[in-house]
Amino acid sequence: MKNRCTAIRRTHKSAFTFIEVLIALVIVSISLLALLRLHIISISMTDTAEITSQAVLLANEKIAETLAAGFPEEGTNSGTVEKKALCLHWRTEVTDLQPPSLGGMDITGLRKIFVDVRWKRGIGWKHLQMSTYVADRNL
Repeated sequence: MKNRCTAIRRTHKSAFTFIEVLIALVIVSISLLALLRLHIISISMTDTAEITSQAVLLANEKIAETLAAGFPEEGTNSGTVEKKALCLHWRTEVTDLQPPSLGGMDITGLRKIFVDVRWKRGIGWKHLQMSTYVADRNL
């Protein structure tokens, strides 16, 4: 009789229930959605960084072009540059700088070079502005 009792005893196999599997799938899908959102944010930030880098390089280039001709003349210059399917509008402005008198000395021959770069982003415009000062070498 002892052998018969041991034969009747059921053996339980270890397995996941449907509810446990469903809960695990919910947790995994929520995690994947969060990771997908982070990936999209990363792509957007990389795109913004690339556009800003292009704008900085263009502004530096325009300042260098203005300085390459020697002491720059007063005036405004503008144009548009397309780089990698991105349209950058730039404006360079050279103005005479009149600093206050220093100890009764009237200083002339100082100019400010101002560069404004703008581009369309979404429904609005983004700007990057750079400026530098240059003195006449004859001072």
